[in-house]
Amino acid sequence: MLHYEGMMRFRLVLLPLAAAAALSAQVAFDQKDGRIDIAIDGKPFSTFYFGPETPKPYLHPLRAPDGTVVTRGWPMESIPGELTDHDHHRSMWFSHGEVNGFDFWANEKTQTPREKKGAIVLDKIASVKVMGKGDKRGNNGRIRARFHWNAPDGATLLSEDRVMIFRAATKDRVIDFDITLTAAAGEAHFGDTKEGTFAVRVATELEEQHLRARGIPRTGRIVNAEGKATEANAWGKRSPWVDYAGSIDGKLLGIAIFDHPSNPKHPTYWHVRGYGLFAANIFGEHDFHADESRDGGITLAKGEKLRFRYRILIHNGSTAGAKVGRKYERWAAPKKN
Repeated sequence: MLHYEGMMRFRLVLLPLAAAAALSAQVAFDQKDGRIDIAIDGKPFSTFYFGPETPKPYLHPLRAPDGTVVTRGWPMESIPGELTDHDHHRSMWFSHGEVNGFDFWANEKTQTPREKKGAIVLDKIASVKVMGKGDKRGNNGRIRARFHWNAPDGATLLSEDRVMIFRAATKDRVIDFDITLTAAAGEAHFGDTKEGTFAVRVATELEEQHLRARGIPRTGRIVNAEGKATEANAWGKRSPWVDYAGSIDGKLLGIAIFDHPSNPKHPTYWHVRGYGLFAANIFGEHDFHADESRDGGITLAKGEKLRFRYRILIHNGSTAGAKVGRKYERWAAPKKN
Protein backbone atom coordinates (compact mmCIF):
# COMPACT_ATOMS: atom_id res chain seq x y z
CA MET A 1 0.00 0.00 0.00
CA LEU A 2 1.08 3.54 -0.67
CA HIS A 3 1.50 5.24 2.68
CA TYR A 4 2.14 8.72 3.96
CA GLU A 5 4.87 9.23 6.51
CA GLY A 6 3.89 12.51 8.56
CA MET A 7 17.77 8.43 -32.21
CA MET A 8 18.58 9.22 -35.17
CA ARG A 9 17.74 12.73 -36.25
CA PHE A 10 14.46 12.94 -38.09
CA ARG A 11 11.96 15.66 -38.81
CA LEU A 12 8.28 15.45 -37.97
CA VAL A 13 6.36 18.54 -38.96
CA LEU A 14 2.63 18.13 -38.99
CA LEU A 15 0.96 20.89 -40.95
CA PRO A 16 -2.74 21.52 -41.58
CA LEU A 17 -4.55 21.83 -44.87
CA ALA A 18 -5.17 25.41 -45.89
CA ALA A 19 -8.88 25.12 -45.18
CA ALA A 20 -8.26 23.83 -41.67
CA ALA A 21 -5.79 26.59 -40.91
CA ALA A 22 -8.55 29.15 -41.24
CA LEU A 23 -10.69 27.37 -38.66
CA SER A 24 -8.34 26.53 -35.80
CA ALA A 25 -4.83 27.03 -34.49
CA GLN A 26 -2.35 24.28 -35.25
CA VAL A 27 0.40 22.51 -33.33
CA ALA A 28 3.54 21.30 -35.11
CA PHE A 29 6.55 19.33 -33.85
CA ASP A 30 10.10 19.16 -35.14
CA GLN A 31 12.06 16.33 -33.51
CA LYS A 32 15.84 16.40 -33.44
CA ASP A 33 18.56 14.77 -31.37
CA GLY A 34 17.80 15.46 -27.73
CA ARG A 35 14.97 17.91 -28.31
CA ILE A 36 11.54 18.51 -29.81
CA ASP A 37 10.61 21.98 -31.02
CA ILE A 38 6.94 22.91 -30.55
CA ALA A 39 5.28 25.51 -32.76
CA ILE A 40 1.75 26.90 -32.76
CA ASP A 41 0.42 28.47 -35.96
CA GLY A 42 3.91 28.34 -37.41
CA LYS A 43 5.45 30.35 -34.57
CA PRO A 44 7.80 28.96 -31.88
CA PHE A 45 6.14 28.13 -28.59
CA SER A 46 8.67 26.01 -26.69
CA THR A 47 11.28 23.25 -26.94
CA PHE A 48 11.32 20.02 -24.96
CA TYR A 49 14.90 19.12 -23.98
CA PHE A 50 15.81 15.58 -22.92
CA GLY A 51 19.29 14.88 -24.30
CA PRO A 52 22.13 13.17 -22.39
CA GLU A 53 23.63 16.54 -21.39
CA THR A 54 20.48 17.52 -19.43
CA PRO A 55 20.20 16.53 -15.74
CA LYS A 56 16.43 16.40 -16.09
CA PRO A 57 13.95 17.01 -18.94
CA TYR A 58 12.59 20.52 -19.27
CA LEU A 59 10.62 22.89 -21.50
CA HIS A 60 12.29 26.15 -22.50
CA PRO A 61 11.10 28.79 -23.02
CA LEU A 62 7.36 29.12 -22.59
CA ARG A 63 5.64 31.84 -24.60
CA ALA A 64 2.40 33.79 -24.31
CA PRO A 65 -0.06 33.79 -27.25
CA ASP A 66 1.67 36.81 -28.81
CA GLY A 67 5.08 35.16 -28.52
CA THR A 68 6.25 36.98 -25.38
CA VAL A 69 8.59 34.76 -23.34
CA VAL A 70 7.21 34.26 -19.82
CA THR A 71 10.03 32.12 -18.33
CA ARG A 72 13.57 33.01 -17.27
CA GLY A 73 16.42 32.37 -19.71
CA TRP A 74 19.15 31.32 -17.24
CA PRO A 75 20.92 28.86 -17.21
CA MET A 76 20.10 27.98 -20.83
CA GLU A 77 20.87 31.50 -22.05
CA SER A 78 22.27 34.68 -20.54
CA ILE A 79 19.97 37.73 -20.65
CA PRO A 80 21.19 41.10 -19.34
CA GLY A 81 19.52 42.01 -16.05
CA GLU A 82 18.35 38.51 -15.15
CA LEU A 83 19.28 36.90 -11.85
CA THR A 84 21.65 33.96 -12.33
CA ASP A 85 20.86 32.14 -9.09
CA HIS A 86 19.62 28.55 -8.83
CA ASP A 87 21.16 26.96 -11.93
CA HIS A 88 18.73 24.06 -11.57
CA HIS A 89 15.67 26.26 -12.28
CA ARG A 90 15.34 25.24 -15.94
CA SER A 91 12.31 27.18 -17.17
CA MET A 92 9.68 24.42 -16.65
CA TRP A 93 10.51 21.04 -15.12
CA PHE A 94 9.36 18.20 -12.83
CA SER A 95 11.67 16.65 -10.23
CA HIS A 96 12.13 16.31 -6.47
CA GLY A 97 14.85 17.11 -3.97
CA GLU A 98 15.03 13.80 -2.10
CA VAL A 99 14.29 10.30 -3.41
CA ASN A 100 16.02 7.57 -1.41
CA GLY A 101 18.52 10.17 -0.27
CA PHE A 102 19.37 11.46 -3.76
CA ASP A 103 18.68 14.94 -5.10
CA PHE A 104 16.86 15.14 -8.43
CA TRP A 105 16.01 18.85 -7.96
CA ALA A 106 19.33 20.70 -7.49
CA ASN A 107 21.17 18.17 -9.64
CA GLU A 108 23.29 20.23 -12.01
CA LYS A 109 26.83 18.96 -12.61
CA THR A 110 28.16 22.15 -11.06
CA GLN A 111 26.31 21.52 -7.80
CA THR A 112 27.66 19.58 -4.85
CA PRO A 113 27.81 17.08 -3.27
CA ARG A 114 27.96 15.28 -6.59
CA GLU A 115 27.69 11.84 -5.02
CA LYS A 116 24.16 12.72 -3.92
CA LYS A 117 22.92 13.96 -7.32
CA GLY A 118 20.40 11.85 -9.19
CA ALA A 119 19.64 12.21 -12.90
CA ILE A 120 16.40 11.88 -14.85
CA VAL A 121 17.39 10.26 -18.14
CA LEU A 122 15.45 9.41 -21.27
CA ASP A 123 14.38 5.83 -21.87
CA LYS A 124 12.38 6.57 -25.01
CA ILE A 125 10.15 9.02 -26.79
CA ALA A 126 7.13 6.79 -27.25
CA SER A 127 5.16 9.00 -29.64
CA VAL A 128 4.96 12.50 -31.06
CA LYS A 129 1.71 13.26 -32.85
CA VAL A 130 -1.03 15.76 -33.52
CA MET A 131 -4.62 15.04 -32.62
CA GLY A 132 -8.08 16.14 -33.62
CA LYS A 133 -10.55 15.16 -36.31
CA GLY A 134 -11.61 16.64 -39.58
CA ASP A 135 -11.02 20.37 -39.89
CA LYS A 136 -9.79 20.44 -36.29
CA ARG A 137 -6.94 18.02 -36.86
CA GLY A 138 -3.76 19.44 -35.44
CA ASN A 139 -5.26 21.77 -32.83
CA ASN A 140 -3.72 19.54 -30.15
CA GLY A 141 -0.30 17.92 -30.11
CA ARG A 142 0.87 15.13 -27.79
CA ILE A 143 4.27 13.92 -26.66
CA ARG A 144 4.58 10.62 -24.78
CA ALA A 145 7.93 9.91 -23.13
CA ARG A 146 9.46 7.54 -20.61
CA PHE A 147 12.29 8.45 -18.23
CA HIS A 148 14.39 6.73 -15.57
CA TRP A 149 15.20 8.44 -12.27
CA ASN A 150 18.70 7.08 -11.69
CA ALA A 151 21.00 7.14 -8.66
CA PRO A 152 24.64 8.18 -9.28
CA ASP A 153 25.63 4.54 -9.79
CA GLY A 154 23.04 4.20 -12.57
CA ALA A 155 20.50 2.19 -10.57
CA THR A 156 16.94 3.12 -11.53
CA LEU A 157 14.81 4.15 -8.54
CA LEU A 158 11.75 5.33 -10.44
CA SER A 159 10.33 5.06 -13.91
CA GLU A 160 8.41 8.06 -15.17
CA ASP A 161 5.74 7.93 -17.85
CA ARG A 162 4.86 11.41 -19.06
CA VAL A 163 2.21 12.71 -21.44
CA MET A 164 2.22 16.37 -22.46
CA ILE A 165 -0.63 17.76 -24.53
CA PHE A 166 -0.17 21.17 -26.14
CA ARG A 167 -3.55 22.76 -26.84
CA ALA A 168 -3.81 25.41 -29.54
CA ALA A 169 -7.59 25.76 -29.97
CA THR A 170 -7.80 28.52 -27.37
CA LYS A 171 -6.84 32.18 -27.08
CA ASP A 172 -4.54 31.12 -24.21
CA ARG A 173 -1.55 28.79 -24.34
CA VAL A 174 -2.32 25.55 -22.52
CA ILE A 175 -0.21 22.48 -21.68
CA ASP A 176 -1.67 19.45 -19.88
CA PHE A 177 0.65 17.07 -18.03
CA ASP A 178 -0.11 13.51 -16.96
CA ILE A 179 2.87 12.05 -15.07
CA THR A 180 3.06 8.60 -13.46
CA LEU A 181 5.99 7.59 -11.27
CA THR A 182 6.55 3.89 -10.52
CA ALA A 183 8.93 2.45 -7.92
CA ALA A 184 11.24 0.47 -10.17
CA ALA A 185 13.47 -1.79 -8.08
CA GLY A 186 12.34 -1.57 -4.48
CA GLU A 187 10.95 0.99 -2.09
CA ALA A 188 11.08 4.56 -3.34
CA HIS A 189 10.91 7.20 -0.63
CA PHE A 190 10.02 10.81 -1.46
CA GLY A 191 11.44 12.84 1.39
CA ASP A 192 9.81 15.79 3.11
CA THR A 193 11.50 18.81 1.53
CA LYS A 194 10.29 22.05 0.04
CA GLU A 195 12.70 21.49 -2.86
CA GLY A 196 10.25 20.28 -5.50
CA THR A 197 8.28 19.40 -7.54
CA PHE A 198 6.25 20.58 -10.59
CA ALA A 199 7.91 23.91 -11.31
CA VAL A 200 8.32 27.03 -13.43
CA ARG A 201 10.82 29.88 -13.12
CA VAL A 202 9.04 32.98 -14.40
CA ALA A 203 10.53 35.79 -16.48
CA THR A 204 12.23 38.61 -14.58
CA GLU A 205 9.45 41.12 -15.25
CA LEU A 206 6.90 38.75 -13.71
CA GLU A 207 8.78 38.49 -10.42
CA GLU A 208 7.41 40.30 -7.41
CA GLN A 209 9.47 43.14 -5.97
CA HIS A 210 12.13 41.64 -3.69
CA LEU A 211 15.38 42.62 -2.03
CA ARG A 212 17.61 41.38 -4.84
CA ALA A 213 15.60 43.07 -7.61
CA ARG A 214 17.75 45.45 -9.64
CA GLY A 215 17.48 47.02 -13.07
CA ILE A 216 14.57 45.37 -14.87
CA PRO A 217 11.24 46.51 -13.32
CA ARG A 218 9.37 43.75 -11.49
CA THR A 219 5.61 43.87 -12.01
CA GLY A 220 4.39 40.43 -10.90
CA ARG A 221 1.89 39.43 -8.26
CA ILE A 222 1.24 35.95 -6.89
CA VAL A 223 -2.45 35.12 -6.32
CA ASN A 224 -3.99 31.79 -5.28
CA ALA A 225 -7.50 30.38 -5.59
CA GLU A 226 -8.48 31.77 -2.19
CA GLY A 227 -7.48 35.28 -3.23
CA LYS A 228 -4.37 35.34 -1.04
CA ALA A 229 -1.75 37.49 -2.73
CA THR A 230 2.06 37.81 -2.63
CA GLU A 231 4.65 35.29 -1.52
CA ALA A 232 4.05 36.16 2.12
CA ASN A 233 0.47 34.90 1.93
CA ALA A 234 0.71 32.13 -0.69
CA TRP A 235 4.01 30.36 0.09
CA GLY A 236 3.49 27.04 1.86
CA LYS A 237 -0.30 27.29 1.64
CA ARG A 238 -2.60 24.74 0.05
CA SER A 239 -4.63 25.79 -2.96
CA PRO A 240 -5.95 24.18 -6.16
CA TRP A 241 -4.25 26.82 -8.31
CA VAL A 242 -1.84 29.73 -8.22
CA ASP A 243 -1.37 32.47 -10.82
CA TYR A 244 1.71 34.64 -11.34
CA ALA A 245 0.69 37.73 -13.35
CA GLY A 246 2.24 41.06 -14.30
CA SER A 247 3.35 42.93 -17.39
CA ILE A 248 6.19 42.44 -19.87
CA ASP A 249 6.94 45.29 -22.26
CA GLY A 250 3.69 46.88 -21.16
CA LYS A 251 1.61 43.78 -21.96
CA LEU A 252 -0.46 42.38 -19.11
CA LEU A 253 -0.18 38.59 -18.93
CA GLY A 254 0.38 35.69 -16.55
CA ILE A 255 1.07 32.02 -16.03
CA ALA A 256 -0.99 29.74 -13.80
CA ILE A 257 -0.49 26.17 -12.57
CA PHE A 258 -3.57 24.03 -11.93
CA ASP A 259 -3.51 21.05 -9.54
CA HIS A 260 -5.97 18.32 -10.54
CA PRO A 261 -8.47 17.12 -7.88
CA SER A 262 -7.30 13.52 -8.42
CA ASN A 263 -3.71 14.32 -7.41
CA PRO A 264 -2.30 13.00 -4.13
CA LYS A 265 -3.01 15.35 -1.18
CA HIS A 266 -5.03 17.74 -3.33
CA PRO A 267 -5.04 20.69 -2.98
CA THR A 268 -1.28 20.85 -3.18
CA TYR A 269 1.10 23.03 -1.18
CA TRP A 270 2.94 25.78 -3.07
CA HIS A 271 6.65 26.55 -3.02
CA VAL A 272 6.15 29.91 -4.72
CA ARG A 273 8.67 32.72 -4.28
CA GLY A 274 8.64 36.39 -5.12
CA TYR A 275 11.95 36.02 -6.98
CA GLY A 276 10.25 33.86 -9.60
CA LEU A 277 10.20 30.21 -8.48
CA PHE A 278 6.73 28.75 -8.86
CA ALA A 279 6.20 25.12 -7.80
CA ALA A 280 3.48 22.72 -6.69
CA ASN A 281 4.88 20.41 -3.98
CA ILE A 282 2.89 17.95 -1.87
CA PHE A 283 5.88 16.70 0.10
CA GLY A 284 7.37 19.63 2.05
CA GLU A 285 5.02 19.73 5.02
CA HIS A 286 7.53 20.32 7.81
CA ASP A 287 8.87 23.34 5.92
CA PHE A 288 5.49 24.72 4.94
CA HIS A 289 4.06 24.33 8.44
CA ALA A 290 7.35 25.24 10.18
CA ASP A 291 6.81 22.09 12.23
CA GLU A 292 9.60 19.51 12.44
CA SER A 293 7.16 16.95 13.86
CA ARG A 294 5.33 16.76 10.52
CA ASP A 295 6.49 14.41 7.80
CA GLY A 296 4.98 14.85 4.36
CA GLY A 297 7.08 12.12 2.78
CA ILE A 298 5.58 9.27 0.76
CA THR A 299 6.98 5.78 0.33
CA LEU A 300 6.09 3.53 -2.60
CA ALA A 301 6.60 -0.21 -2.47
CA LYS A 302 8.15 -1.81 -5.54
CA GLY A 303 5.72 -1.46 -8.44
CA GLU A 304 3.51 1.10 -6.73
CA LYS A 305 2.67 4.32 -8.53
CA LEU A 306 2.06 8.01 -7.98
CA ARG A 307 0.09 9.86 -10.64
CA PHE A 308 0.08 13.65 -11.05
CA ARG A 309 -1.97 15.77 -13.43
CA TYR A 310 -1.36 19.48 -13.91
CA ARG A 311 -2.27 22.20 -16.36
CA ILE A 312 -0.18 25.22 -17.26
CA LEU A 313 -2.24 28.18 -18.46
CA ILE A 314 -0.47 31.14 -20.06
CA HIS A 315 -2.95 33.96 -20.42
CA ASN A 316 -3.37 37.57 -21.46
CA GLY A 317 -4.65 40.03 -18.87
CA SER A 318 -4.74 39.95 -15.09
CA THR A 319 -5.72 36.97 -12.96
CA ALA A 320 -9.28 38.27 -12.65
CA GLY A 321 -9.48 39.55 -16.21
CA ALA A 322 -8.37 36.20 -17.60
CA LYS A 323 -10.97 34.40 -15.43
CA VAL A 324 -8.33 31.99 -14.16
CA GLY A 325 -10.61 30.62 -11.43
CA ARG A 326 -13.41 29.86 -13.87
CA LYS A 327 -10.98 28.17 -16.24
CA TYR A 328 -9.71 26.01 -13.41
CA GLU A 329 -13.24 24.94 -12.48
CA ARG A 330 -14.02 23.92 -16.05
CA TRP A 331 -10.80 21.90 -16.29
CA ALA A 332 -11.22 20.23 -12.90
CA ALA A 333 -14.91 19.35 -13.25
CA PRO A 334 -15.69 15.63 -13.67
CA LYS A 335 -15.94 14.77 -17.34
CA LYS A 336 -19.25 13.45 -18.64
CA ASN A 337 -19.23 10.11 -20.39
